[in-house]
Amino acid sequence: MLKKKLTSSDYFLIAANLLPAIGVWAWGWNPKEMFLVYCLETIVIGIFNLVKMGIATAFQKKGTWYSEGRSSQQSGLFFMLFFLAHYGLFVGVQMGLFFGVSGIGKGTNINAITFFYKWPQLISTDSLIMLGVFVFGNGYRMFVDFILPGEYRRVPMIRLMFQPYGRIFIQQFTVILGSMFLSFGAGKIFILIFAVVKIYFELLVDYQNILSKGLKNLEKESGK
Repeated sequence: MLKKKLTSSDYFLIAANLLPAIGVWAWGWNPKEMFLVYCLETIVIGIFNLVKMGIATAFQKKGTWYSEGRSSQQSGLFFMLFFLAHYGLFVGVQMGLFFGVSGIGKGTNINAITFFYKWPQLISTDSLIMLGVFVFGNGYRMFVDFILPGEYRRVPMIRLMFQPYGRIFIQQFTVILGSMFLSFGAGKIFILIFAVVKIYFELLVDYQNILSKGLKNLEKESGK
């Protein structure tokens, strides 16, 4: 389940995930804002995955969809719309729980719904820099691991659609747990633990291999 070799984009994201912890401990960054940036990264990952799916659709046109032991060919647009609705639900649940537990929007007219267009009011310049690092890191990973090797020409659409979920399950759990620590004023301690756990599960676990095995099982069940 663990990666045998890390890529250059993995090393960049390791540094990016350690930066918030260093900022909180050494430079006095606000722990609540850093956790909010981690929540925003969930949206960033989803946007980049939609872009990847769009690129793959332009070249592959269709992909194999598995349902109830059967397979069928569906357009790439179908996969994109399904991902947008399904992933959007995950993001909505994460934001709702984070706001409800952390109290980060307390005293403002911002909630889990209005957050999507009022979020700049909740973060400082330090947080914007951190968000920019995550955007660049995910963009770099897409370019190096997806575009340059021509992965968009051959990766199965269903595998591409589910790529972010392994990371998001871990991120949602740790963000929600972290929001509880924030409510008790222990954000500075937990953000260090959070960064280490996030790095381990997001970058060292070989989700691609796990997805490949899952896809093979789906193919066997559908008789393909």
